[in-house]
Amino acid sequence: MRVNDKEFDVVVAGCGAAGLSAAVAAAQAGARVAVIERATREERGGQSRYTEAYLRMKSHTEVSDDFETHLAENGSGSVDPELVAEAATEVAHRPALVRALSIADPNVIERLAGSAGDTIAWLEQMGVRFDFLPTQFLTKAQPRLLPVGGGRALVEALAARAESLGVDFFYETTASALVQADDGSVTGLKVTGRGNARFVLRGEVVLACGGFEGNAEMMTRYIGPRSVHLRPVCKGGYYNRGEGIRMALDIGAAACGDFGSYHAEPVDPRSGVAEPSIFIFPYGVLVNLDGERFTDEAPGTVDAHYERVTRRIYEQREGTAWVVLDAKHQRIPNYRLGIRTDQPPVVADSLDALAAKIGVPAERLAATIERYNQACVPGTSRPLELDGLATRGLSPPKSNWAVALDEAPFHAYPIISANVFTFGGLKVDESARVVNGDGDAIPGLYAAGETAGLYYGNYTGATSVLKGLVFGRIAGTLSAGRRAGAR
Repeated sequence: MRVNDKEFDVVVAGCGAAGLSAAVAAAQAGARVAVIERATREERGGQSRYTEAYLRMKSHTEVSDDFETHLAENGSGSVDPELVAEAATEVAHRPALVRALSIADPNVIERLAGSAGDTIAWLEQMGVRFDFLPTQFLTKAQPRLLPVGGGRALVEALAARAESLGVDFFYETTASALVQADDGSVTGLKVTGRGNARFVLRGEVVLACGGFEGNAEMMTRYIGPRSVHLRPVCKGGYYNRGEGIRMALDIGAAACGDFGSYHAEPVDPRSGVAEPSIFIFPYGVLVNLDGERFTDEAPGTVDAHYERVTRRIYEQREGTAWVVLDAKHQRIPNYRLGIRTDQPPVVADSLDALAAKIGVPAERLAATIERYNQACVPGTSRPLELDGLATRGLSPPKSNWAVALDEAPFHAYPIISANVFTFGGLKVDESARVVNGDGDAIPGLYAAGETAGLYYGNYTGATSVLKGLVFGRIAGTLSAGRRAGAR
């Protein structure tokens, strides 16, 4: 070992919910643990620090009824059905091709669902409190358990416990490559610290350093050149540059998750606060920069459909749309719950004046609203539930809450698609072990959080933080035990 190298049992890359869970679990198991974090101590936590950390659970001990089904239904792209069927068999009977297949492993989904309750209880032992708190959605949504204080409360509680257990933190430090023994097992992590200091942290490695939403080159390579119109949903996302994914792929790790996609959230581009979401759009119309509608604004409840609508916004010129509302939206009970931006709406007494303020062609906007208003039919709108009040003879249609926009003043908010996190990552098994191209676990290497790929298509809401917590804890416990057995 070189003079500057440091010896540990477990080395964790990343200081968010997944990485800290791994660090605490490993330290509780008696391991000597190091955590590296690109940010300063004050900004540690990555995405986790800024999220509200919704958890898709119907109680403190059980996940929601549709949890496993939704993940499975959005667990792959177009895959040979025979391979999908083989992926559901016992692991011992799966051929190598299937073990390494880019598909959500049923065993991983089952482990996530089955370990959620124990993980919540574990966090409660550290002083984290959970409750069913109001969501950002006006309509009745799936149950959402939240840590009181959001993701920041999770980060601070886990970090405090890690510090009390003697975990070493290396802030403003970045991983660059994995170290391997002659037999291919991972034995450490090459890092660069303050002042360009380069050294190796030796031990089992847990990669929990997020996706690649903060890496413009990887975003362009995988998601495409239009990704210039995307931005991370919060400051923490800029720290996530994909090194963990890249370095594991470089040594032959299998990939999983949709590398060409991401979790989309509608936000106000004028705002710099974390998650300045705009969820009020089902009660108005969405128009692009040409003043034209382009999607059904209300195909269902906003919690279930906002991601699909936001992807359509991303497809528009400059990745931008405006939601146009009239005065009636202000009479919806608690309507401000659907508006998280700190920026005021653009307000005008006429559509022509509004068009001038938001920079869309006045004639086209007026024609768009006129067509929409004419397609609205008589009926009573029930804004807090699916009311089926739909347009007639309009393309694209509006399936719910189709009420004419005819009462001044008119309001508008700009919306872009934020990148909450990228979907592409590493293939792991139910024990959070990274597998190689033959589907075999790479000894000494684990992944958790968004470094481990799972999602395809439509994101299963309120599972990301939970996935990080559950598999971070699993990775920490297993890596510590393996290291202890080697001593």
